[in-house]
Amino acid sequence: MKDLDLRYLCTGMGSLCGFPVRLYEGENMVLLVDHAGLRYDPIQACRRELFALPGHVGTYITPRFFFYGVIRTGDTRVILGPTRQLSATDQQLREVAFLSGVPGEDTADFLQAMRSLSPMPLESLQQILCTMNYVMNGEKLNLESIALNGPSEKPGTPSMEGKSIEASSNENPLDGIHNTLAVEQTLMNMIRKGDTEGLRRWIAEAPAVHAGPMAHEHLRQYRNTFIVTATLAARSAIRGGMDVEEALSTSDLLIRNCEALQDVQSILRLQADMLLNYAGKVQRLRTGSICTPLALQAAAWVQKHLSEPVDTEKMAQAFHFSRPHLSRRFRQETGMTLIDFILTQKCEEAARLLAYTDKSMTAISEYLGFSSQSHFARVFRKYMGTSPSEYRKEPDRAW
Repeated sequence: MKDLDLRYLCTGMGSLCGFPVRLYEGENMVLLVDHAGLRYDPIQACRRELFALPGHVGTYITPRFFFYGVIRTGDTRVILGPTRQLSATDQQLREVAFLSGVPGEDTADFLQAMRSLSPMPLESLQQILCTMNYVMNGEKLNLESIALNGPSEKPGTPSMEGKSIEASSNENPLDGIHNTLAVEQTLMNMIRKGDTEGLRRWIAEAPAVHAGPMAHEHLRQYRNTFIVTATLAARSAIRGGMDVEEALSTSDLLIRNCEALQDVQSILRLQADMLLNYAGKVQRLRTGSICTPLALQAAAWVQKHLSEPVDTEKMAQAFHFSRPHLSRRFRQETGMTLIDFILTQKCEEAARLLAYTDKSMTAISEYLGFSSQSHFARVFRKYMGTSPSEYRKEPDRAW
């Protein structure tokens, strides 16, 4: 292995994979194989997390389900990705561009290059990692040996560690009576209503709950309960207004991730993240108490066009209404104007970005389709009651 030509290996693998392959010596990238022509590297959105992966091999999955793989030998790293099993939407790609620091004038080219990357199932990426790790480190690994990692919550977020939706950590989940129905209804109602704060409180105070036996092996029991929970959570999120395809594909991917985990605590953490993720998506869709079918349809449309300037004419065409008819009907059903609704959605997304990213006001303003930073500041103050800079300074403000 001493005479291994890593540049040659990375160049060949980059040509085969159809997505970027990077070679790092310490913190410095010494080779980038990129046939898509990405002027800005999307790795910037999660570089810190990739470099923090432990062990020789790891997989990182972003919140929008882009996959990265890392192989490490000594102080040398090979990082592959991003790839994705399903094609990303334009809005998801714009979010990647925003998090990667792509200037607005270069976003269209970045999106085009990202669309040209070859899609790949997670299992196929992991198989590539196993092969490259054997070449680089002489280790024979299987897919179950590769660590799965994903985005963590903001520091201070309640954790499910030591607790379980299906059983307390100090009790046998195969024993005892069933008492999951009330808990199931509580959790699914929280997701359907987008009640993230209530869900966080529930996780922090989670009681012991017995799911009843679904397997004779301890780890299999937790995996089976996760599968049931993921299915119910996806259905509840759909009832709350989440896009059907997104909800079900998210559930499928999370179930595959769960199957690869080898300890109970990792499954419990993934389960908590899953519930909060579904509830958070529904919360952004429902905008409080406005829950009419038209409002949910409008909210879903806004989420798919967050980075575009407000265009009620385009929305009306998508709904097969005239713009005046859509505006009039929306106000009759919700009690607020369509413009107010759209700008509220944008400001809530801005609040999330202010709370959980370090992106500048200018970058956030541009990403959300505002004409200028001053326009963004005026709109944000109108709908959120404070300026963007003041909002960011309040660490305890709950999103």
